[in-house]
Amino acid sequence: MTFTDKPNGLQQSIEQENLLHRMIKQIRRSLDLQEILTNTVTEVRSFLATDRVKIYRFDADGSGEVIAESNYMQRLPSLLGLHFPAHDIPQPVREMFLLARQRSIVDVPGGTIGLSPLKSAKNGKPLLTQNIHYRQVDPCHIQYLQAMGVQSSFVVPILEYDPKGQATQPKLWGLLVSHNSQPRTILRRELKVVQQIADQVAIAISQSNLLSEARGKQQCEAIINQVTTLLHQLPTIQLQEALEATISSFSGIGGRLYIEQSGELYTCGEQPQLPYELANSVIEQHPLWQNWMAEYKPGQIWAIPDLYKASHLRVLALAFQPTPIRGLMVVPLHYRENFIGVLSIFRPEFDSQVLWAGRNDQNRYQELPRLSFDVWREERKGQAPAWTPEEITLGQALSQNFSMAIQQQQTYQELQLLNANLEVRVHEQTAEIEKTLMLTKALKQVTDQIRSTLDLNTTLQTIVREVRPLLNSDRVLIYQLRGETEGEVIVEEVNGNWQSVLGLKLSSECFPNEYTRLYLRGRVRMINNVTTDTLSACHREFLASMQVQANLIVPIKMGSQLWGLLVAHHCESPRIWQDAEIDLLQQLADQAAIAIQQAQLYEQSCTAEAKATAKAAQLEHTLHQLQETQAKLIQTEKMSGLGQLVAGIAHEINNPVNFIYGNLCHASNYTEDLLNLLQLYQSHYPHPHSEIRSTIEAIDFNFLIQDLPKIMSSMKVGSDRIRSIVLSLRNFSRLDEAENKCVDLHEGIDNTLLILQHRLKAHSYFPAIEVIKDYGKLPKVECYAGQMNQVFMNVINNAIDVLTDDIEERVETAVIKPPPTIRISTRVSAQNSYLLVSIADNGPGMSEEVKKRIFDPFFTTKPVGKGTGLGLAISYQIVVEKHGGLMECISAPGKGTEFWIEIPLKFQGEHNNS
Repeated sequence: MTFTDKPNGLQQSIEQENLLHRMIKQIRRSLDLQEILTNTVTEVRSFLATDRVKIYRFDADGSGEVIAESNYMQRLPSLLGLHFPAHDIPQPVREMFLLARQRSIVDVPGGTIGLSPLKSAKNGKPLLTQNIHYRQVDPCHIQYLQAMGVQSSFVVPILEYDPKGQATQPKLWGLLVSHNSQPRTILRRELKVVQQIADQVAIAISQSNLLSEARGKQQCEAIINQVTTLLHQLPTIQLQEALEATISSFSGIGGRLYIEQSGELYTCGEQPQLPYELANSVIEQHPLWQNWMAEYKPGQIWAIPDLYKASHLRVLALAFQPTPIRGLMVVPLHYRENFIGVLSIFRPEFDSQVLWAGRNDQNRYQELPRLSFDVWREERKGQAPAWTPEEITLGQALSQNFSMAIQQQQTYQELQLLNANLEVRVHEQTAEIEKTLMLTKALKQVTDQIRSTLDLNTTLQTIVREVRPLLNSDRVLIYQLRGETEGEVIVEEVNGNWQSVLGLKLSSECFPNEYTRLYLRGRVRMINNVTTDTLSACHREFLASMQVQANLIVPIKMGSQLWGLLVAHHCESPRIWQDAEIDLLQQLADQAAIAIQQAQLYEQSCTAEAKATAKAAQLEHTLHQLQETQAKLIQTEKMSGLGQLVAGIAHEINNPVNFIYGNLCHASNYTEDLLNLLQLYQSHYPHPHSEIRSTIEAIDFNFLIQDLPKIMSSMKVGSDRIRSIVLSLRNFSRLDEAENKCVDLHEGIDNTLLILQHRLKAHSYFPAIEVIKDYGKLPKVECYAGQMNQVFMNVINNAIDVLTDDIEERVETAVIKPPPTIRISTRVSAQNSYLLVSIADNGPGMSEEVKKRIFDPFFTTKPVGKGTGLGLAISYQIVVEKHGGLMECISAPGKGTEFWIEIPLKFQGEHNNS
């Protein structure tokens, strides 16, 4: 089918302008080249009304790929993403596309091709007229198009210009191709429009290249800035982090940084593995590698896409075979022509596949037309990644940063070492100058500390403790003589794990009388080396037993007597004693003699004072015991009399009460029988005599019948109450039981409360005292029951006194306070070994001064005549001394008072705490 130019000229012009306007707008609006190309083929196919429009891009090896396509209703098979071999478009044809900007129009049925160049093929100048010249087309080309199902073809070249203008000639970037399944005539105006669109696409390609280049530079600068920041943070230069960032920026799987001067090696990721015999060496130290590095010049980088194809790496390549490493970039590091290290970056091999339009048989010279364009998949294994010029430029930039950073670090380390050496020399000289001053000050300091105390043991210990660090020795000791030839080590100060010699004695053979005379004359013994100095066998063996290798001895003289020796030991190694050290030890020995004499005098005076003090303390203790004995006698007599009185009263009351209680049941029965008899009389004699009737009315017989059983019941309740009180009095006195036995303390507390019930009741203005019992589950306790009842009586009675006085103050001052309360709690300790009793009141509490004296005998806060001050003191003795327990008072002003009592569950015998 042939298309002709039938539309009118105005409509055609409008369509062309609209198409160009849309294309230019899309190119300027988008920065995505692929989007621009996709819109281009769509618009061109719509404009030409053909079946397929595609954009074909040339690759670096001459082959090409369809990267954009618009296909109308799939009349022709899609070629998008398919590759075509380089020989499909012969080299002469490519040259004409580039030099003459030649457009071609093929009419397959007619066997003709129309050529329309924009420039002259001879001189490259633009042609004034752009006519379409038709000629016969190569039959091979016709067959090629027929195999594709194409009847009409239209091709316009797309050029790529250097955006910077450095290249004078453009490159052939690709082709804009239109295919139609039917014959079609391409008009000159269509050719012109499509050419203008191709020019706009060329502009878009240039813009895309500029954008990609700008982004690449930006990314490169960001990488350089990141690495530079890590490399120039002295003194903490981060070479490992910088290496990792560099490898990541090159999409590597590993890398190494080797520093020549120090032999340091930083690694990251996959690493080459040297053969077994070289496993402990570094690949950068291999002779082949070093010879290779010697060939490099500063700034030169070796980017190797495939290290297995590099002839100079044949030997070292064996180390990379166990790894996926294929690409290698070696960046030698130089600073001012000096080689300082090398940076290596590894890239992995990769697999890929290429989709070809038909089988691409490289072994056959393809001059014949292609018969099939079916998709053929080519698998490419173990491909080597190529290094781009941008990556090489980045490597050169990073090499400068690494070189400067390593050089700066080395310079900084050298300066640090130089400064350290200078500091050491200055320190040594300063130490020598200050040593004399330090010894002088130390002598005064030790002397002051020695004289600050008059205790002999403290004085001696202070001497050895202060002298040892001054001499920097391993052990300092004082050896005190006991007679002329005997003695022992009485104090020592040891530094380290050397054995203690405290208490060690020296035999008379090792310390003869002549030594005493020599030391008394002021002899100083210096032994610089125990193994070489002239010593007796006994003395050498004695020093060896103490692990001594050097020894310094000065005497401690007390007038005309040798008191002892001040000795310094050096155990780690032999030592040459300095004159200043000997002088220091002599002066300290003199000061020690003075301090020892003062300490002895002070000790004698302290002994005399201690004897006097002990005598006074003994007298005071005797007086205290007499006071306690007096208090115990008074309280014992008091409780004994009270117990006998209570027992006697209970016994006297018990007989008549038992008589009354025993006859109440009979009187009740008799009364009931008499009442029954009277009721029988009433039933058999319903009409009694008038005198009997008047008597019945006088005594209110009906009420008497009802009230008499109630009176008898009330009498029984009263007698029960009296018997209960008598029983409580007997239990409280415990006079009929053994002193020490297992009892229920709850019963003792309840009996105490029963006896004190009259003081707990309300009367007149006095409100009732509420007793809150918080009893735990207690076992029977082995104790002195009567004495424990005495404790409870004293504590509860004191609480009642305090609450009573507090209530009287409330009435006088009209102060409103909570109701008076006594809380009694009992528990067993967590270890099940002690009984815990708490008796607390909400009274006014007591001050700290009163609380400290609360258990002292004869101490009381009550007015004269109301208390003896013995109750709590006796209670404390009963709990603590009699039962081995604990009794404490917890109180504060305004917080009430609590007495805390602990006694063992099992009686442990009396405890004498006096």
